[in-house]
Amino acid sequence: MAATLIYLHDPMCSWCWGFKPTWEKVKSSLPEGVDYINIMGGLAPDSHEPMPDELRQMIRSTWQRIHQQLDTPFNFDFWEECEPRRSTYPACRAVLAAAEQEAEEAMILAIQKGYYLNARNPSDEDVLISFAEELNLNTQQFKEQMQSSEINARLMEHIQLYQQLPARGFPSMVLLKDDQAIPLTLDYQSPEKILAEINHHIL
Repeated sequence: MAATLIYLHDPMCSWCWGFKPTWEKVKSSLPEGVDYINIMGGLAPDSHEPMPDELRQMIRSTWQRIHQQLDTPFNFDFWEECEPRRSTYPACRAVLAAAEQEAEEAMILAIQKGYYLNARNPSDEDVLISFAEELNLNTQQFKEQMQSSEINARLMEHIQLYQQLPARGFPSMVLLKDDQAIPLTLDYQSPEKILAEINHHIL
């Protein structure tokens, strides 16, 4: 029976980066009749203020914890080479703008690799535009759409949907079936358990 798996995340969420290998396996092994969609949850609104030192230390320690628990790679040079800001809406809008050129997944990966592996700051619009260039997108179209009220309105719709669904935190997964929204249990190291839960609900 048809169902939709909603993946609620933010491209600048470090736990989403840690979950990525498992999420890729889940996506590639979904049962027949189950599609998935990405919903940008919007972790942190637009801000041009430098990240406070206390928050910098907290997020950096989160990276360390994820690396220790999941062996996820991180480039800690980011905290020395960039000026972090608590602002993920630009990255979310970049994903939505890239989706207009059928490059949604490619942009998510570019943001994550740029942020976590290459010490590039996706809170900066020029960094996001450089990702579009590297993906061979129509850069002018991408820039205009990323800055447009239409894309911002779409992001607000994504955030509203996240708030309405029975899920809290990033990443989260909700299965939509027969007008029911079923929150799924995330297992960061076992795609098999997630797939078994999906199968349980659709059979």
